[in-house]
Amino acid sequence: MLAATDSLPYGVAPRQAQVLAGLDSLARAMPQALILEGGTADERAAMAMWLAARLNCGAHQPPCGVCPVCIQIRDFVFKDLLYFDGGLETIKVADMREVRALVGEPPRGAGWRVVILAQAQALTDEAANALLKAMEEPRPGNAFVLLTPQRERLFPTLVSRSFVLTLAWPDASRPLPAGGEDDPWPIIDALYAFWRSGRGWFTGVKGRPSRLIAERVLTELARELAACLAGRTDTPLAGRLAACGEPDVPRRLDLLLAECQEALVAQVNPAVVLDRLATRVYLWLRG
Repeated sequence: MLAATDSLPYGVAPRQAQVLAGLDSLARAMPQALILEGGTADERAAMAMWLAARLNCGAHQPPCGVCPVCIQIRDFVFKDLLYFDGGLETIKVADMREVRALVGEPPRGAGWRVVILAQAQALTDEAANALLKAMEEPRPGNAFVLLTPQRERLFPTLVSRSFVLTLAWPDASRPLPAGGEDDPWPIIDALYAFWRSGRGWFTGVKGRPSRLIAERVLTELARELAACLAGRTDTPLAGRLAACGEPDVPRRLDLLLAECQEALVAQVNPAVVLDRLATRVYLWLRG
């Protein structure tokens, strides 16, 4: 049994120690499919990698982090680890068809084959359907781990077939630092001003926002949205969402932020991405 005082390998954040203890208990009767939501993208990935080691490290439970199996998992070369990162590119149907064929076979080693889908909300519709078929007919010893900010961003059928574990949400009291050439706060402040008044969007601050600045804007808005979903109302975005009186707006904003992130990955002009974000949310907040 993992105690909160044990060392936390694979980059698992200390603030997730309690959740990690629950994951350790869950691994003793591993479900076929698991969704890890909440936390940050890095924290979800670290937890998934720890779980892969937990299911395959033969020397220690919890995993030692230093044996050949743990090192291979850490380096993404373990024969029974499949890792797809939707944050880098869209997870395609061909990928999931290959997974479906593979999980029809037993693991190659003595432990579990673990299929990790980071940023699983990047699954195309066709890929999600192929994944569902793969989840219907795996051999014993195959586990699917889907990582996403919120379960609502996945197909409901994927959620209904999975056990869901929620990581501690990001600390809404620690905003991104201001200052420097990649400071996102002038744009964030302009967004909030535009959403309040409908005037002045990007006046004096639009210029040519870089992809990095746009990504930091999306990160800050996602952090505030997580705070709102966790029940807080004392942040600027949470206050705006509460004031609009439309309960569906947080869900739509979550999907829009994902679309904006995908657009940046596809090399869409960051100014165009932020313009779309600004105007769509303004219309929602107006009701």
